[in-house]
Amino acid sequence: MNYRTGLLSGALALCVTAGAWSEGRQALVGGTLIDGYGGPPIHDSVILVEDDRIVATGNQDNTPVPDGYAVISTEGMTVMPGLWEMHAHLMLNGHSDYDHWDRTYLDRLEDEIMPASAVQLLLAGVTSVRDLGAPLEPSISVRDRINAGELPGPNLYVSGPFIQHEPYPGTEAFRWGVSSVGEARAHVRTLADAGVDVIKLVNQDQMTTAEARAVVDEAHARGLRVVGHSHRPEEIMLGLEIGIDNFEHTGLTTAPEYPPHVIEALRARTARGRISGGPLYWTPTIEGLWNYGRTRENSEFLDNDCWHRGLEPDTIADIAASIEHPERLSYTQLTPLRAPTLRRKFEQLREAGVVMLIGTDSGIPMKFHCQATWNEFDVWTRELDVPVMDAIRSATYWPAVFMGVADQTGSIAPGMTADIIAVDGDLMTYPNLLQHVDFVMKGGTVYVEDGQVNEGLLPANMRME
Repeated sequence: MNYRTGLLSGALALCVTAGAWSEGRQALVGGTLIDGYGGPPIHDSVILVEDDRIVATGNQDNTPVPDGYAVISTEGMTVMPGLWEMHAHLMLNGHSDYDHWDRTYLDRLEDEIMPASAVQLLLAGVTSVRDLGAPLEPSISVRDRINAGELPGPNLYVSGPFIQHEPYPGTEAFRWGVSSVGEARAHVRTLADAGVDVIKLVNQDQMTTAEARAVVDEAHARGLRVVGHSHRPEEIMLGLEIGIDNFEHTGLTTAPEYPPHVIEALRARTARGRISGGPLYWTPTIEGLWNYGRTRENSEFLDNDCWHRGLEPDTIADIAASIEHPERLSYTQLTPLRAPTLRRKFEQLREAGVVMLIGTDSGIPMKFHCQATWNEFDVWTRELDVPVMDAIRSATYWPAVFMGVADQTGSIAPGMTADIIAVDGDLMTYPNLLQHVDFVMKGGTVYVEDGQVNEGLLPANMRME
């Protein structure tokens, strides 16, 4: 059943007011609540929200709705914390030619591209995002404008530029090279002083061990965790040695599995737990590789105009032209050989005991922000046999723990920020319901209700009316 406004029976007989579209006192009543902690779902749930905070949770038997609350019915719905996207690229929007994109859109990142990416994620039910790799000033600007309420978007956690041994030609604005220990520490200090939330390290095996260790040590000294690539065994082994906190991707190109010495090292690290600073986290970003063959055979989903929101007409036309022939993209030519290896690598990582996080590389060719997160969730649950509750926690609770904000968001409990989504139906049985999130509340503000975007909350250039 969709959301209903009007009278609810008994003590819940309150009318929905216009306050349901904005901050105030709101009650979400009737749905099945999955709170993010991994316990049994709460049926006939009640969530009381005041301004941007959750003030009470329970069910209709033990949590009456006080006078003065606008009631939003969630009958027939699954209600849960807002999703996290742990590997996004807000500076990208699905274009297939990086060289062209970097030359053409660098000066449009701050005012067009990154704000468009942010609102597309939010309206897809993603209320928190970790953005890994973009020029520093636009990253900080977009994040801070979202926090100030000047832009609609998820809670944004940014890395700013990648740190690597040597930037690729033409990428110096968002890739910073390291040629000495002093330079490694200086880059991290610059990023930390600017206010980034995490450090992104790539190709660490191409640095000297001392340089790579300096990046991690300086980051940890400034209270920042380090996210590192895992494309090659050498990257993983060095990353474990220097204390990288979260590895990204499945990597190893077409190799059928991770070598035994890598798995042994991962098991040794996960066994140490808190002694080594807590769990070892991994974001496999698997769906784009897994489903490429299907995209090549049937690319109709690329015509979904959800990715147009916030972009200028010439940008939309440029992206569409670049992906007109998915089968011809040089970016994906090796993908059919990589895809058969993914299940085994994914299983190896889970068996090794890493804590998995939902992230997608959204923004890369044909990976649109409005679709990517639910696509990843779908592959995990439908194809790779991850229990739905585990996948939910990988997209809600565990990301918040990694980013150090689990006392604020990532779950639904009194005192938490009111970042809440809902889908029409039983998500535990039908996880692909996330492809259409019917209700999105971020910080107490309702951006989507009954499957409809509240266009009035968006700037004129982001509306699709």
